[in-house]
Amino acid sequence: MSDSKDPAQSDPLQIGRFLFSSGEFGPWRIRETQEIFRNDFLRLARDQVVRPDGGPGEHVVVAIKPGVCVVALDEENHVRLTREFHYAVGRETVEAVSGGIDQGETALACAHRELQEELGLKAAQMEWMTTVDPFTSIMVSPTALFLARGLSRVPAAPEATELIGELSLPLSQAVAMVADGRITHAPSCVAILLTASRLATGQ
Repeated sequence: MSDSKDPAQSDPLQIGRFLFSSGEFGPWRIRETQEIFRNDFLRLARDQVVRPDGGPGEHVVVAIKPGVCVVALDEENHVRLTREFHYAVGRETVEAVSGGIDQGETALACAHRELQEELGLKAAQMEWMTTVDPFTSIMVSPTALFLARGLSRVPAAPEATELIGELSLPLSQAVAMVADGRITHAPSCVAILLTASRLATGQ
């Protein structure tokens, strides 16, 4: 993924609906908007709109800082996943390496940084697979999916809020965990399935 296709984030929360302020917006029309809340990670607005059916309405939209999700694959086709308690869902989850893209950072740089911070791994090859929208109705948070190969150990540097365990398992088992609901983080699910598809086709 070259920098020309992966621009640094000057304002990570200026995305989706937040690229527009008023006027025609697809089949909607934004009459006025009010920003309710903003911090470094999240932006919330309430819009007064004309709905597609012509009636008046209100629409709330949330932007979450764009992020990355990285499947780390070793030479034995084992994936290195994280196991961590996540505050919003209130339980421990198994996921691929994930994190938000900082201001002034590209998705590719973020993928390398998060892989080192969370699992203490460095990748000789970091391949962009696709970008997904985990939500599309009231929330926008594009997430770039990467496949990391050529892994080597480096010092980990988790954030103060992160208590991360590492889980290494065959890719086929990770696919089974997606299928039976043991892995529920949507970008991780897509990234794991894409990785399995690439290996099946010899990529």
